[in-house]
Amino acid sequence: MKAIPVADAIGMVLGHDVTRIVPGKEKGPAYRKGHIIRQEEISAFLNMGKENIFVLDMGPGMLHEDEAAGRIARAAMGPGIRLTAPSEGRVNLIAETDGLLKIDVTALTRVNSIGQIVFATLHSLHQVTAGQAVAGTRVVPLVIEEKEILDAERICGEVFPLIQVKPFKSCRIGVVTTGSEVYHGRIEDAFGPVVEKKFKALGSRVVRQILVSDDRQMTVNAIHQLIAEGAEMVMVTGGMSVDPDDQTPASIRAAGGQVIAYGAPIFPGAMFMLATIGDVVVAGLPGCVMYYPASIFDIVIPRLLAGEPVTREDIAAMGHGGFCVGCKSCRYPLCGFGKG
Repeated sequence: MKAIPVADAIGMVLGHDVTRIVPGKEKGPAYRKGHIIRQEEISAFLNMGKENIFVLDMGPGMLHEDEAAGRIARAAMGPGIRLTAPSEGRVNLIAETDGLLKIDVTALTRVNSIGQIVFATLHSLHQVTAGQAVAGTRVVPLVIEEKEILDAERICGEVFPLIQVKPFKSCRIGVVTTGSEVYHGRIEDAFGPVVEKKFKALGSRVVRQILVSDDRQMTVNAIHQLIAEGAEMVMVTGGMSVDPDDQTPASIRAAGGQVIAYGAPIFPGAMFMLATIGDVVVAGLPGCVMYYPASIFDIVIPRLLAGEPVTREDIAAMGHGGFCVGCKSCRYPLCGFGKG
């Protein structure tokens, strides 16, 4: 830092806090360390008795923290993201739309390993809402070598985008509800309304629900009928346990389903099945989806609606973080469930 007359400090970076004192009314920082001094502020400094101030000596190849954070954020941001103005050296990244947050975690780690750059995000591959802050970045010092920012920009350019929000596709959903007790009207179906509500929150709609008994051929016919009527996803609810009457997994296979995974290291959701028939996703939903606020449905289905493929290996990896602790008041997705 160096001390100079305040009148000569226009455009320079303040090297210390400047306190304003109004007897009996106010005492606090009028200008904080790191503030860039403007022409119209000179009289205010003089009125506070600051004829000389300390400024940071920014030589060639140095950047102020606000400019540095802005450059990092702009290099990293992809579709579905907007930036805030710098505040005390920090820029936040905000979701512009409801969707799936996707982050190149390896590249993020590389950026954070450069030196004095800090870039923090929410977890990748999880649902976010429009207006939600999903990340923030800044540099540690008030002034940083431009070389570090150039390194960060290079990494972001190699993997672009480092961070994005992928909007959910609006899909036509078909539901097959299995169970003789529901089919014969002995009890009212409670599964269909839950699935409909969950898809509505993700921007899709259930176009038709078909009730079937615990009969393999009835279930196969219902799946084929929904696909023929234009369903882009088919959810088969119930019948996923090992009871003799539970025919859903066998029915999905008999309908031509190419099984991606049957069974998932997720609690709740262990009996989940994911398959495809042509381009149509067919999922067997265990009963826990009906009872728990967050389950395998809330981890896998948003990815599919955002156009992210889900492989057997992806599901196997969900075991890390796949244990729900069953909080009295569910906070998902603001918790560790599904965030291995």
